[in-house]
Amino acid sequence: MSSRGMVIATRRDVAARFCESLDACDPQVVRLPGIRDTGVRESLGMQLAESVRRVQYVEVIAERDISSRRCDPDDVMFDPVRAAIVCRRQGMFDEACWLVFLFVHFGRHVRWGWSYARAVYGRCGDGRRWDWQSTSADPAAFRAWLGANQDSVRTYNGGGGFGNHRKYESLDAHSNRGTGAAVETYVQWVVRWHGHRALFQQAVDSAGGDKGVAFDSLYQSMDGVISFGRMAKFDYLCMLGKLHLACVEPASPYIQSSTGPLYGARLLFGSELSPGQLNEMTARLATHLGVGMQVLEDALCNWQKSPECFTPFRG
Repeated sequence: MSSRGMVIATRRDVAARFCESLDACDPQVVRLPGIRDTGVRESLGMQLAESVRRVQYVEVIAERDISSRRCDPDDVMFDPVRAAIVCRRQGMFDEACWLVFLFVHFGRHVRWGWSYARAVYGRCGDGRRWDWQSTSADPAAFRAWLGANQDSVRTYNGGGGFGNHRKYESLDAHSNRGTGAAVETYVQWVVRWHGHRALFQQAVDSAGGDKGVAFDSLYQSMDGVISFGRMAKFDYLCMLGKLHLACVEPASPYIQSSTGPLYGARLLFGSELSPGQLNEMTARLATHLGVGMQVLEDALCNWQKSPECFTPFRG
């Protein structure tokens, strides 16, 4: 069954099918010593089902009508992913990609939601925007504004913060690792190719149309984007692919440079394997299960937190 079909089925039905697929996995193709116990195997099956729903939700909302309020950072309904979908529909390609960057950079805070993205994109409600055109035209001005308004960003609409996966990042405008540097180096990465479309198309053309090779090319080229490590690059490029902004899809889970997914892979496949071997085994298992790399990477990361008992993780 495809990932899309899994979205329609109930979570427990999907989990049961994953458990059947795990049971049927040929040990000559990929050994799974970490799930010999039924409870552990069922826990992984549930995490896989959760990940399918989480990763595929964009496909669902991309088919729906989206309120214009989702695009307005002065509105509590603002949502950078839905706003990116609207921009893509309206032919605002660069703006859609910029919103994806803001979505990944700031993340969604468990309590304050998109507060940081709203505050920055909407300049703390002053009626103007740090949209792609204004930010890319003068990233130094953006950093100056952020430096003068960091306290306002932190307290905008009652409070704010980075999302769980970004909780160690900095809002600082002038440090070498803060948001100011992240935005400026992202702009540099894109404008070198005179826009997102040309940047992504060059990667696809150089890869001969191979989505996995194009993904890897862009992944490697993002090394210069400050604060975008393995997870941020992976999530950003996966979202571009799901929104049809770039013809890319990961052919590798890139777990050799991860923490949670790498530990999950060691639990599943064996701690004696090298990171490179674990990366290969994860890719083989994804093929066997019929899921994308993002689904399996996400499931392994959450499963390793509670392998013996399924616990949903919403952060």
